[in-house]
Amino acid sequence: MSPGPGARPSGPDWHPGLVSTSKNRTRARNPVGGHIRVAGGLATIGLPYARDIGAETVQVFVANPRGWATPHGVAAQDEKFRAACADQSIKAYVHAPYLINFGSHSAETAERSVDSLRHSLRRGRAIGALGVVVHTGSATGGRPRPKAIAQVRERALPLLDELTHDDDPWLLLEPTAGQGSSLCSLVEDLGPYFDALDRHPKLGVCLDTCHVFAAGHDLAAPGGMKKTLDELVAVTGKGRLKLIHANDSKDVVGAHKDRHENIGAGHIGADPFRELFRHPATKGVPLVIETPGGKEGHATDVARLKELRDG
Repeated sequence: MSPGPGARPSGPDWHPGLVSTSKNRTRARNPVGGHIRVAGGLATIGLPYARDIGAETVQVFVANPRGWATPHGVAAQDEKFRAACADQSIKAYVHAPYLINFGSHSAETAERSVDSLRHSLRRGRAIGALGVVVHTGSATGGRPRPKAIAQVRERALPLLDELTHDDDPWLLLEPTAGQGSSLCSLVEDLGPYFDALDRHPKLGVCLDTCHVFAAGHDLAAPGGMKKTLDELVAVTGKGRLKLIHANDSKDVVGAHKDRHENIGAGHIGADPFRELFRHPATKGVPLVIETPGGKEGHATDVARLKELRDG
């Protein structure tokens, strides 16, 4: 239960930076945090890591990101994590495993993708996650794009229709950097993907700044971030952007390489992130970093984004 009016939170998982003050009003505009380590315990390991990097929002894996296993959660850890996030107003998200690909020519991969994403969605609900991020996949084996998109509909739409509880998470599509036969990398690619899924009311977008830059959207150009976000709203509709992966890029625009860099140290630079914070489409949308450097680097990037947000 959240502390009553005037009460001061306490306890080992309390983050002193989360006390409501006038200075923290900007947090409601865009909470900033990171993908946190949870191996060894969602709450026992994850919450202290979040505190150490100054996270106001978090993203976690609930399964091996490079495997098909669908492990049960630990009820005590789930409840502790969920309660702490509620008490401290931390918005939590789940990233589904990387192997998921509803456009695959392999029937086994497509079927395992269903099981894996269903697991992430159910585990997301159990821990109070607001959304589950999944990569949009690719058309493998020389499969024609329309056929792959049709299979996305066949496999993924029933999972969206299972989201009938008030506390079920959103399914957040994350376009990729455009490698290989990617089904969705440019913002315009989200249109057919959304159409294939009937623009379901629980369908949203997780925009990765490195990915969209690598795909060809020049965020570093004057007005480039605004142009990209304007296009996103035009293609998907208002209110569909639910999460941002804030990552700089080691490579130039259009390189189709998914190589993340620390904020301000890559080819995107810091200024476009300042522009991002001021766009109407990002109001209330959390930012999660997936940058190199371990805990120290993560803390630095979180602090840097807060400076850009609050300055």
